[in-house]
Amino acid sequence: MSEPRDLVILGGGLVGMTLALAAAKAGITAHVIDRADPAELTAEGADGRASAISTASWNLFCNIGLEQRLAPLGCPIDAIAVTDQLKPGRIDFRPEPHEGSLGRMYANRDLRLALFDAAADEPAVAWHTGAEVVHRERGPHRVAVTLQDGQVLSGNLLVAAEGRQSPTRDQAGFGVAKWDYRHRAMVTALWHEKPHENVAWEIFYPAGPFALLPLLDVNGRHRSALVWTVAEKDAEGWTGLSDRAFVAEIQKRVGEILGAIELAAPRMSYPLNFHHAGRIVEDRLALIGDAAHGMHPIAGQGLNLGLRDVGALVEVLGEGLRLGLEPGDAQVLARYEQWRSVDSLTVMAATDAITRLFGLPGRLPSLVRRAGMGAVQRMPSLKRFFMDEARGMSGKLPELLQV
Repeated sequence: MSEPRDLVILGGGLVGMTLALAAAKAGITAHVIDRADPAELTAEGADGRASAISTASWNLFCNIGLEQRLAPLGCPIDAIAVTDQLKPGRIDFRPEPHEGSLGRMYANRDLRLALFDAAADEPAVAWHTGAEVVHRERGPHRVAVTLQDGQVLSGNLLVAAEGRQSPTRDQAGFGVAKWDYRHRAMVTALWHEKPHENVAWEIFYPAGPFALLPLLDVNGRHRSALVWTVAEKDAEGWTGLSDRAFVAEIQKRVGEILGAIELAAPRMSYPLNFHHAGRIVEDRLALIGDAAHGMHPIAGQGLNLGLRDVGALVEVLGEGLRLGLEPGDAQVLARYEQWRSVDSLTVMAATDAITRLFGLPGRLPSLVRRAGMGAVQRMPSLKRFFMDEARGMSGKLPELLQV
């Protein structure tokens, strides 16, 4: 049996590894177990996805020592343009110059590289890659997992960070509210002729939202991420298009905003659904990230919500240790659940409402939406509220997510 650690984290992705590094800063040790090979995850061209990192999430990365690694790689989001089919009545969210950006866009590969490099240098993190868990055990005084090679890793608290299909969550019997949006997100990156000027576009079409998200230029070439949502019943036709036909369809929808475009990354797609665990803790078990909640990408808050989980869990664990409570103590876990349940459900409910509102077909709903957006455009206080939400700076923030 390996040396026991405070946490046994199942899943070493963006959220799981951030938890391990954040916990290390609080003096909390961790085993991180991931079935993937990090070299494959960070290979050039292996993943064309990108993530919007809110101001609060950026604060977290800075507070755990990743600022120097990540600062040169992110593209600031200086403004967000929201429009219904590029028709009149759009909203422009643009903070004052002294307020900074609305967030930063990162290629997922760059986030992984920074996290994995930091983990390799952190003695408080024992990283087990290419590892398959075959048995999980939660007892009155400890937790333990057995790997396929027979190795047993033990600790005080088991943390499920395995993503939407978390086997640990399902094995523990957590009830999950979920539904299928019957949509599929097609994701890639684009080269384009005109500079994006650090503006993110959210364009709503009857079949689903079409998001253009600014990335850093590469060798003088302008680049953006694309998240294009289509109905699941039509998805096979869209994903089956040749690259040339796919780019032509994108060009129709983006118009002249970015000029001529071409693919800059592999195309990927995945189905969209909603799920929310009714409880996120059990005896010596906590859920974080997509294991606890998954939402539509329309507002770009999925990863940020998981990073708020990280900040809250590390804070309650640290406070518990100062009071002489071990990480798996029921009082500590109850505080984490109470803190995160309301916040996550609020964000998810708002995202779901926006998804359904902009998914209503027809001219009348479009007119109503555009009238509403025009009204918001003329109300600075309401725009300020939405910008604070986009930054992740609303509600009770964990200390790690503050400046």
